[in-house]
Amino acid sequence: MAVPLSKLTKIPRILIKTPTHQQRILRMNGLSAIESCTRTEGATGTLFLEDHMLLFVMEGMYTVRFGTEVHTVNKHEMVLIHKSIAFQYEKSGEPNFDYVLNYMMFFLKDELINEFMKLADYTPTSASRTPAPVSVHTIDDRLFSYLESLKPYFNEPERIRDGLVKVKLLELLFGIADRNDIFLSELAQIKRQERKSIKDVVDANITNPVTLHDLAYLSGRSLSSFKRDFKAIYNTSPLQWIRNRRLDKAQEMLIHSSLSVTEICFSTGFENVSHFSKVFKLRFGIPPSALKQPLKF
Repeated sequence: MAVPLSKLTKIPRILIKTPTHQQRILRMNGLSAIESCTRTEGATGTLFLEDHMLLFVMEGMYTVRFGTEVHTVNKHEMVLIHKSIAFQYEKSGEPNFDYVLNYMMFFLKDELINEFMKLADYTPTSASRTPAPVSVHTIDDRLFSYLESLKPYFNEPERIRDGLVKVKLLELLFGIADRNDIFLSELAQIKRQERKSIKDVVDANITNPVTLHDLAYLSGRSLSSFKRDFKAIYNTSPLQWIRNRRLDKAQEMLIHSSLSVTEICFSTGFENVSHFSKVFKLRFGIPPSALKQPLKF
C-alpha cells in the first residue's frame, strides 16, 4: 500500500493517549473499545493498526482503502480489519441526518481471539484459505441492539471493572458469530496465518512503521522463526537491513523530490525526525537537511 506523506496514526495507542472530545473509551489491560460521535461532511487520514479492529457504523459512512481495494461501510454494517496493516479512511455523516457520524471501534488482541475460539469450540468445515485483511458484514437488529446497550458503559468508564470489559468483548464476538458463520471462519483464519514470502512481506511494508513482531505476524511466523529465515535470505539482521533500505529510499527522495525532511522521515517508515536525522548521518556522513540546501554556484 502506498503510504501518504505524513505521519501514520498508530491505533489504538494514539487514540487512547490523546482522545478527542467526541470519543469515549473503555479499556483494560491492553483491551480497548472506543465510541465516537461527531458531525462531519468528510474527514480523511491514514491509520496503522496495532491490533485487529472491529468497527461498527451506527450512523453515517466509513470508507476503508487498502491497496487497490475500497470498502464502504454504511449504517448498520461492520468491518473487520486485521492488525499490522496501514489503510486510508474517509468518514462522513449523512446530509439528511445533519452529518452525524456515530461508530464504535473494538480492538482485539490475538490472546482474546484465541480465548474466544477455545470457548466457541469451533471446528473449520472447509479447507483454510488466506484471510482477507478487510471484510465488511451486515449488522442485524439483535446485534445493533446489543451495541446500543453498551453505550451506558462508555458514559462512566472509570466505574467499569476490567473483567467486565473483557466479558463484554467476548459476548460481542459470540453475538456476531452466532448469526454469522463467515465471521467465525474469518476469526479462525486469523489464528492460522499462512506462511508468506519474507521478501514479499518486507517489500510491501518497507515504508510502513512496522515492528519485527508485525512483520513476523504478516509472514505467518513466530518472531524467532522470522529472524532466522530473514538472516538465511539476506545474511544480516532484519533491523539493520530494513533501516538501510529506508535510508536509501530517504536519500533518493531528498535528492529528487521537493518534500521536506519531516515529510520524507514519516513517508519512509521512521517515526521520529531526530532519530531519522541521527541514523541518516551515521550512514551517509551528512544530515538529511544538507541534501535540501540550495546549490551554490
